Order: sequence, then C-alpha cells, then structure tokens
Amino acid sequence: MTAITVNLNPIIQLSDNQFYQLCRENPEVKFERNAKGEILIMSPTGGETGKRNVEIAADFVFWNRQTKLGVCFDSSTCFKFPNGANRSPDVAWIKKDRWDTLTSEEQEKFSPIAPDF
Repeated sequence: MTAITVNLNPIIQLSDNQFYQLCRENPEVKFERNAKGEILIMSPTGGETGKRNVEIAADFVFWNRQTKLGVCFDSSTCFKFPNGANRSPDVAWIKKDRWDTLTSEEQEKFSPIAPDF
C-alpha cells in the first residue's frame, strides 16, 4: 500500500480534535497521522490484500465470540497511539477490561489506546 505524506507542521499543527474533524469532513479519504504529526493519505488495498485481510479479521471475530476476552476492530478504526500517531491497523483487538476503562467519548472518537493486537 502506498501512502502520501503531507507535512503541515510548518503551517499548522492539528490538535486531536482538528484531525478527527478533518477525517469526518473527508470520509472518502483514509487519513492517518505519524508520530511527527505528518498526515498520511493511504491508498486502498488491492484484491489479494483485501481478501487476506477479511480472512484474518473473520478469524479474530470468531475467536473473540468464543472467548469473549475483548473487542475486535476493522481497518477503518483509527487509534491514538502513545507516541502521538493516529493509525488504522488492518485488524485490531483490545482486551475487554482495557477497552472498558475508556469513556464513551474516547470509545466513540479515535480511541487513545494501543491495541493489544
């Protein structure tokens, strides 16, 4: 997957809320943000990658339904990592007790938590 990096830092440093709003105002674009605050514009995946990703996600969902140990997320979910980056992994899983410590607002927006997987 190819990403285009845009460095707006010399002009403006987006707050978490501003970055969230940018993503909401442009739903057709998949944005991420690295630890340096640079905006990454992600390209869509190809067919083979998409096929593999959905299989991996399905395996996680089926396993999690059986174990009830956590919460699964798809590739559209953006997380705020401790290093300041906002990333959307292909699939993510967070232990239930860690997820439950977040407020409903934190769960609704780009959750400030790094996935366990």
